[in-house]
Amino acid sequence: MYQTKTLANGLRIVCETIPHVHSVSMGIWVGTGSRYENFYYNGISHFVEHMLFKGTQRRTAKQIAEEIDAVGGQLNAFTTKEYTCYYAKLLSQHYQFGIDLLSDMVLNSVFDTREIDKEKSVVVEEINSYEDTPDELIHDLFVSNLLKNHPLGWNILGTEETISRIDRSVIQDFLRHHYTPDNTVFAVAGNIQLDQIVPEIEARFAAMEGKTDNQTHVLPRLEPGRFEKNKDTEQVHICIGTRGFARKNPRKYPVFVLDSILGGSVSSRLFQRLREECGLVYVTGSSHSSYRDTGIFSIYAGTSMKNYELVSALIREEMNKLKDETVDQLELTRAKEQIKGNLLLGLESTSNRMSRLAKMELFQDPLITPEDTVAKIDAVTSEAVLEVARELFQEENIVTSAIGPFKNRKCE
Repeated sequence: MYQTKTLANGLRIVCETIPHVHSVSMGIWVGTGSRYENFYYNGISHFVEHMLFKGTQRRTAKQIAEEIDAVGGQLNAFTTKEYTCYYAKLLSQHYQFGIDLLSDMVLNSVFDTREIDKEKSVVVEEINSYEDTPDELIHDLFVSNLLKNHPLGWNILGTEETISRIDRSVIQDFLRHHYTPDNTVFAVAGNIQLDQIVPEIEARFAAMEGKTDNQTHVLPRLEPGRFEKNKDTEQVHICIGTRGFARKNPRKYPVFVLDSILGGSVSSRLFQRLREECGLVYVTGSSHSSYRDTGIFSIYAGTSMKNYELVSALIREEMNKLKDETVDQLELTRAKEQIKGNLLLGLESTSNRMSRLAKMELFQDPLITPEDTVAKIDAVTSEAVLEVARELFQEENIVTSAIGPFKNRKCE
C-alpha cells in the first residue's frame, strides 16, 4: 500500500507499509546530481554527500557511526547524475532514531573547514582509483562522447581541479539552491505506517525553505563516430551505443526487453556469441539508463587488442540482426521472464522497494505497483522490440568508445 503526504513547504513523503517484515528502510532523496552542477565546481554533489557524514551540530562523525551500529542498522549514501540519496535500514522499532539521524545529517551538518580539506584528499584518491579502473572509466568516456559538453556527460566525481575549488561558502550556496523542500523526497518502506512517520518528519523539516533552481540544458546534436583513448591496459575496453528513451517514454518497456535479449543475461545474444561460441571475451553485456529528457543504451565488452576489431564487428552484427529480424516468441518470453524475475526478487528487499518508490515520487511518475510494471513488460510484442531496435541502432546514431593500448593508433 502506497501513501503520500506533502508538507506545507513542498517536501514530499511517500510510504509503503509492508507488515510482514521486521525492518524499515528510509531515505532522503534530493533531486540534484552532476547534471545540475556548474562545471567550475563539477563533483560538488558527490562531495557534499561525503561531507554529510562528517558531523552535525549534535553529532560528531564518530557518533554518527557509533549510533547506527548501536541499533544494528545500516547507513549509507550515493550520488548519481540526477539525484543524491542518504538512506538507512534498521529494525522498525528504531524508525524514530533513523528519521532523526538522517534529518540531522541533511539539515544540520557543520561543514568544518578542516574536514573539507581532508575530504578533498579522499575524493581525489577516489578519482585516481577510478582512473585505474578502465572497465568503469570506459562508460564515462562513452557518455562524454555521446553527450558532448552536456552536464549529463560530466563525471559524477568531478576532477582534481574542480574539487580543489570547493570551500565552505561554495557548499552552503549549493545547498541553498538545491537542498530545498520542493526538491526533496523522504521515502520509507517496511513495517511502518504513514501516520507514524509524518509527525516525526514534519517536526524536523517544517522550517526548511527555499525553491530549487535546477536548470536543464538542451541536448547537443548527436555526433556518431569512434573515439579511442590510449591507456596502458591489458585489454581493450569497448562501449558501443546510442541515446535511448527518457523516463516517461512508454517505449522504454520494449527497450528493457531488447536490452535483455541483446546483453542482459548469460543467455543473451552477446554473451552466447562473444564468450560461449567465440571465446573472445570474459565480460560483455548491455544496459539502458533513462533520465528526465533522454536515455543511454550501451554495450560493453573487454577483449585483447588483437581481437578488438573482430569483437566490435560482431557487436555491430548482433545490433543489426535485431533491427532486421523479428525476435521469436521463445526468446521474447525468456527475456520477459528474466526481467520480471529480477524485478520481483529485488523487491523482496525493503531497501529496493523504498528506492523504487522514491524515484517515482521524485520524478513525479505515477506510483504504479510492481504488478502494473509486470503487465507492461508482458504487453511488449516482438514487433515493438523490432521497432525500437530500428530506431536506436541507426548507423548514423552509433557512438563507439574504447580504452586500451593504442600506442600505434591515432587517439583522441
